[in-house]
Amino acid sequence: MGSKPKDSSQAHLHHRAMLEEVVGSAFSAESIVYSYKRSFNGFAVKLTEEEAQRMADKEGVVSVFPSKNNKLQTTRSWDFIGFTRDVPRIPQQESDIIVGVFDTGIWPDSLSFHDQGLGPPPPKWKGTCEASANFRCNRKIIGARAYRAVGPLPPTEAWGPIDTNGHGTHVASTVAGRLVDNASLYGFGLGLARGGVPSARIAVYKVCWGRTCEDADMLAAFDDAIADGVDILSLSIGGLVRPFFHDGIAIGAYQAMRNGILTSNSAGNDGPNWYTTGSLAPWMLSVAANTIDRNFAAHVQLGNGNVYQGVAINLFDLGGKQYPLVYAGDVPNIGGGFNSNISRFCGVNSVDRNLVRGKIVLCDSSGASFPSLNGAVGVVMEGTTTWQLIRTFPLPASHFNPPSANPIRLYITSNPAPTATIFRSVEVNHTNAPVAADFSSRGPNAISPNILKPDLSAPGVNILAAWPQNVPISPGDPLSSPYNFASGTSMACPHVTAIAAYVKTFNPWWSPAAIKSALMTTAFPMDVKVNRQAEFSYGSGQINPLKAVNPGLVYNASESDYVEYLCGIPGITPAQLRLITGEDIICTDSNTGRDLDLNYPSFALFMGRGQSLRVFFPRTLTNVEATVSTYRATVYSPPGLNVQFKVDPPALTFHGIGDTKSFTLGVQGWLSATDPTTVSASLVWSNGVREVRSPIVLF
Repeated sequence: MGSKPKDSSQAHLHHRAMLEEVVGSAFSAESIVYSYKRSFNGFAVKLTEEEAQRMADKEGVVSVFPSKNNKLQTTRSWDFIGFTRDVPRIPQQESDIIVGVFDTGIWPDSLSFHDQGLGPPPPKWKGTCEASANFRCNRKIIGARAYRAVGPLPPTEAWGPIDTNGHGTHVASTVAGRLVDNASLYGFGLGLARGGVPSARIAVYKVCWGRTCEDADMLAAFDDAIADGVDILSLSIGGLVRPFFHDGIAIGAYQAMRNGILTSNSAGNDGPNWYTTGSLAPWMLSVAANTIDRNFAAHVQLGNGNVYQGVAINLFDLGGKQYPLVYAGDVPNIGGGFNSNISRFCGVNSVDRNLVRGKIVLCDSSGASFPSLNGAVGVVMEGTTTWQLIRTFPLPASHFNPPSANPIRLYITSNPAPTATIFRSVEVNHTNAPVAADFSSRGPNAISPNILKPDLSAPGVNILAAWPQNVPISPGDPLSSPYNFASGTSMACPHVTAIAAYVKTFNPWWSPAAIKSALMTTAFPMDVKVNRQAEFSYGSGQINPLKAVNPGLVYNASESDYVEYLCGIPGITPAQLRLITGEDIICTDSNTGRDLDLNYPSFALFMGRGQSLRVFFPRTLTNVEATVSTYRATVYSPPGLNVQFKVDPPALTFHGIGDTKSFTLGVQGWLSATDPTTVSASLVWSNGVREVRSPIVLF
């Protein structure tokens, strides 16, 4: 994308003139989709591959890239992270914060979005509300827009910012929902519903339809949101790993950063394998998901009397009555062309209805298609990465991870007439929380291995938040509810967005990088013994809201720092740089850095095995307290490691707010074949009161 045009009123005409040279004047008007002109310069257009190549070859065109599809990725969760109802707040500052939410829209009639007690929108607000017969804004939801560049609307959607999915409403209320007493899902999770910054304003940008979100739409939303005056952006949206110059979220977030706006982005739900997170840009805040200390158990009792605990929000109770139990792989719909290898997953129409009627079915997948189970009285599911994702089902259900389901499978195979019953769910305590969610996408960083991703973690499992009354609580379920449970990094992201906004209310002039640093260096360290891939699953740790308000020191970064980082990416061209930054940049020795040179609040180093390395990470710390203070460095590392760490200098004295001091972290040695796949250490700067902690990850 280019810089903001000097005359935005002429930008569309200029874009159309360029397009006419490629497709002709007769087709230019219908081909152009968006002109990005409020905050940066560019346009989205419908072209054939040949036309796209001709456009790319034109003078003045930086780059042409295809618009890609991205994917959509609470009462207890705030208390779990120590952010109780009575935390200190600055009400006027909080009500001036505008949070931009890119998602599926919003359900404005939810009690979580009432505007009682709120004054007019802050004067900086320059946005608009696309009101209609079924949608209105108020002093809480101060703006709403919808974007749809390509294709017809999905059959379940209506044009406009109204939410017909549920995802956007859930996310928005987690960030900034008002206080609502006695919120629950049919009695489950009963308590006070509230967002992290309940007085903040919400600006809605509907860029997702169904489960997909187009780059072209998101760039148009970034263009508007920046000009509208938002303070923080929340994107519970993600995609596959791709170069930054082909990544609409990374490009838009860069332009937001240039305008002092931090973008919080979900890490993705493709874990637990390595290199699965697509949220990699260092100017964004990438959020992983972890568990909280509450779960909901749905117990299954077999005919032999043994009881096993699965998870689900099970609203139904079979009254203890035993029903025949069958394995889906044993009852394929042969007449429909299915065999046991397909039916075991309970796909659409894959099981024989006559053989499951009046029975409980064991499925090998959590994605059971319930229309295919018509006549079944219950379902027991097993799944690897999804068993933590509690949800409701339109019939009695319970969900197990594979090892826990083995006794049930063995019981079926060893009994001629197996039976079971499923009980209504009960709330249970999750004693070892926080634990990284299995589904949460992992690092390392596929673009820059020496920059740790994700950045930090937040509650994203079993989160209760607002839900549209026009959307069932689960697919195929006739029930609706004003509040519903959901899980995913999409639920973790708005927790971090809210705390970033909370920190900004106390520190309104901090840069996006300073806010990000404060959140990362004060995060609660998580236990490497119970978390797969350690920091590659949770970053710096679980967010710690109250400490983040005053971290003592921050690792700040400006646009020029990110330019140096981008110039260091092997093979990047001036045209690609301009697409990301909006500027004509020539990379030279003086403005080209390594990824480990970026002033980042964490440290990652790819070492391999058996290779001796000696590497130095340069860093600069900025004091954010008014007092004179001396901080001393301590490195914590596992015993027996063949790696030495050295901080130079080991002590730094700061004189007032804004004072900066630089240091280097030296890492020397090697990893052996017997060392863990991921070695976790940390650097802590402490003045006796504040601790500024950064993870060090060797792999």
